[in-house]
Amino acid sequence: MTRKHVFQVIIEQDEAGYYVAECPALRACYTQGKTYEEVIENIKDVIRLCLEDLKAKKKKIPKQPEIIGVQRVEVTT
Repeated sequence: MTRKHVFQVIIEQDEAGYYVAECPALRACYTQGKTYEEVIENIKDVIRLCLEDLKAKKKKIPKQPEIIGVQRVEVTT
């Protein structure tokens, strides 16, 4: 039986132009890709691996806390 899981993912673009994706609900669940499409496919694969690892260790899948938003904040120093 397959189950569908929904997780929020944070995607950033680094200074070299690579896309970096992280799933905050799953510890050490992050990856990168040269394109947005590639990083989305990569993070799906990594999430699957993390879920398989949790299942093998008989641990619960954590609930995703709701990410309310991302905001740019300017600070002068």
